[in-house]
Amino acid sequence: MEWRDEGVVLTLRKHGETAAIIEVFTRAHGRHAGVVRGGASRKIAPTLQPGSQLDVAWRARLEDHIGTFTTEPVRSRAAALMGERLTLAGLNAVTSLLSFALPERETHPDLYRRTIALLDMMGTAPHWPLAYVRWELALLDDLGFGLDLATCAATGSAENLCYVSPRSGRAVSRDGAGEWADRMLPLAPSLVGKGDGSGEDIREALKTTGYFLESRVAHALGDRPIPEPRQLFLDALRRYSV
Repeated sequence: MEWRDEGVVLTLRKHGETAAIIEVFTRAHGRHAGVVRGGASRKIAPTLQPGSQLDVAWRARLEDHIGTFTTEPVRSRAAALMGERLTLAGLNAVTSLLSFALPERETHPDLYRRTIALLDMMGTAPHWPLAYVRWELALLDDLGFGLDLATCAATGSAENLCYVSPRSGRAVSRDGAGEWADRMLPLAPSLVGKGDGSGEDIREALKTTGYFLESRVAHALGDRPIPEPRQLFLDALRRYSV
């Protein structure tokens, strides 16, 4: 069994004395793990850091074996993203959530495209956290838990949408919420492509997506805790003016 693809490194861990096991989110083969011989060496290990883009060739005797990777670097993002705490925190949030949430070997081509676009923005575009919000929405959608924010769940109107129902994941207007308003999640402007990139707007949006990551995605995975790097990213957002 063998194939060749391009992907982003999600995790890296040492395997034996000289090898490493990497997990890669690939364009055509989804989240996939494999052993890299010599991957713990000083020469190869720096190219296998989370966020690095690789050309990978996977080979195994049987399809269900972990197999081995041979890798060629395509793009290293370490220098650009590790120089600032906020971009490093964002990178770690992206890679940890993908490793946590994606079913192994299931393809997600649109999410892959969005992930590459987001990582390319980090460190170069000042309002990349806005793209991160849209990326979390895309992650929820690809996993089958997408939010419907076009019209009010109660009235059917597209006017005065202020909230998101924690039960249905649909938008709710001020009038539609009524006495239940205090139980609703915030519909931050950035959730519908209207955000100004302010720290408050981003944090409000991520409060809502975070609720569904925990109540839907984590619950479906046996109530496993959301990876800590996402919370560290939220903490970093509070410290930095975005």
